[in-house]
Amino acid sequence: MKQYIKDIIAEFKRVQWPTWDQLQNDAIVVAIASIIIALIIYLMDQFFNNVLGWFYSIF
Repeated sequence: MKQYIKDIIAEFKRVQWPTWDQLQNDAIVVAIASIIIALIIYLMDQFFNNVLGWFYSIF
């Protein structure tokens, strides 16, 4: 168990952690992508709602 924990610590030391600026940039990219995807899903939902509403009103 001790060796396992030592190996984990050694592995963490070798990892190249991102800088604060990289984290901020990545967070902005994720936020913008999430908003765009949510908008696309919303527009598709509204479109299908209108199409099916029209279709069901015929019958």
